[in-house]
Amino acid sequence: MNDSAPLHRAADCVLAVETAMREAGLWHDHVPTPAAMASRTPFCADTLDFSQWLQFVFIPRMRSLIEAGGPLPEASSIAVMAEARLDTANVHAGRVVTELAAFDRLISERA
Repeated sequence: MNDSAPLHRAADCVLAVETAMREAGLWHDHVPTPAAMASRTPFCADTLDFSQWLQFVFIPRMRSLIEAGGPLPEASSIAVMAEARLDTANVHAGRVVTELAAFDRLISERA
């Protein structure tokens, strides 16, 4: 596996998360305020819905890292938070969790 392979796989994971969010109706039309996104609480849990955090914090950060050539995070357990915060009875929201779990696995395989 070449050095860029993990970045390509991460890009695929991030795109799959976005696609699943759109299909689940979890994609937002309005950007939260800068103050809401500046929260220091993990996942901006005090100011954003989890789906907002994914869309406006996680996805842009991962895209920036990937476009810059890394480095990717050393650890990830976002799927656990997604299971707790999303309505996984909705099959499409469940797919968001599945795609985040794939991202988590990719990161753990690299560790």
